[in-house]
Amino acid sequence: MHKFQEKPLIRFLIRWLVCGLGIWIAAAILGNRVSYNNDIYVILIAGLVLAIINIVIKPIIVILALPAVLLTLGLFMIIINGLMVFLASKLYTPLHVTNFGAAILAGMVIGLINYLVTTILEGI
Repeated sequence: MHKFQEKPLIRFLIRWLVCGLGIWIAAAILGNRVSYNNDIYVILIAGLVLAIINIVIKPIIVILALPAVLLTLGLFMIIINGLMVFLASKLYTPLHVTNFGAAILAGMVIGLINYLVTTILEGI
């Protein structure tokens, strides 16, 4: 087990930063469909909101949607990730996501960034 995995606070801080980084990259890729008013504080707070949603709400949604996740061989997780991004944008309005389709794309970008960062950190 790696050092960062042993401490919940460190894991949360990494998750928070990864969510913020993912939102920033998603906004850069998706243009006007995801915006944050070019304010770094919006990215930081939106990353915090998304990290908290992913810790508290996402596990409940995954359990409720487990039949759909299993039936689609996990592809429904893309929809769930998009839903979490869309919910974060509704709870924290300075983060603007134009529609659910943009939220799904942003969720895919954030998931990819999360995968890459986790892979890199596990190699350390």
